Amino acid sequence: MKILTYSKWDAVAVLCGVLHFAYVVTFFFVFPHAPWWLLICMGLIYSVSVSWNINGVSHNHIHNPFFSSRILNRLFSIMESVTLGISQTFYKHVHHRHHMGNSDRPDESGHCHDWISIYRHGHDGEAENPWSYIFLSYLREDPKAIYAEIKRKNRVDARWGIIEIVVLGATIAIGFYLNWKFWLFFLPFYYLGHCCTYLNGYFLHYGGNPDKPIAWGVSSYNKLYNLLWFKLHWTKMKRLHREIAEAQRREGVRVIEPPHALGFMDPNLPWKHTARQAPAEKTSTASDLTQPRV
Repeated sequence: MKILTYSKWDAVAVLCGVLHFAYVVTFFFVFPHAPWWLLICMGLIYSVSVSWNINGVSHNHIHNPFFSSRILNRLFSIMESVTLGISQTFYKHVHHRHHMGNSDRPDESGHCHDWISIYRHGHDGEAENPWSYIFLSYLREDPKAIYAEIKRKNRVDARWGIIEIVVLGATIAIGFYLNWKFWLFFLPFYYLGHCCTYLNGYFLHYGGNPDKPIAWGVSSYNKLYNLLWFKLHWTKMKRLHREIAEAQRREGVRVIEPPHALGFMDPNLPWKHTARQAPAEKTSTASDLTQPRV
């Protein structure tokens, strides 16, 4: 009987998801005994791992469910929901909507089809400031609107989304009863983890061209990044790069290095380019024009 739907290598992604879940459980049980420095390190690792899982393991699973069995896919989604603190079904529908809009600019009425577009809360057709996007986007999420959208499209998915939230809520309630201090300690790292996810998402699109389909986002072909984040089907990224390289050059697609999660370090970001040009523009001031030419 075939267990994995697409590739035997997806067993690696499945194992990583299970290990991430085990890490959270371990974090909970070592909390009363571990020193503070170790707990802080574990919290920071969890924060980074949230972005890694959402943009890697979970992202692959919602596009190409790993298992041939629908029940196994549902159980894996419940485990991921508990690990990441968000319903995977809700995430799937928000993410599919993201692909339909692909970080589009607001229309005449000020609405973006993509709820997590970097332009949604920007001004004058420009992307939002990265700091506000990264730290406010999670707080802007509207579960009621997401549920209504899911229910309109697929009532079965809507029910499963509620089941995932109920299981997550029950897990937190039991954990809070057993050790409420852990959850107060854990909450900031949970929030930071989702901020890291939006950091990654911001630089997936900043500097792209929302008016040209092939250039909606920016690309990175860093081998380690695409291996760790399971991109494309992660085993075929190098071949894809070769196939589309010419089309990307022709259409002006930005290819960044370092990759998206560290995209703020890219020396060719538009705001950095503007900053480098600023000193040259300063030479055309009124006082400069009054100076005699030699």
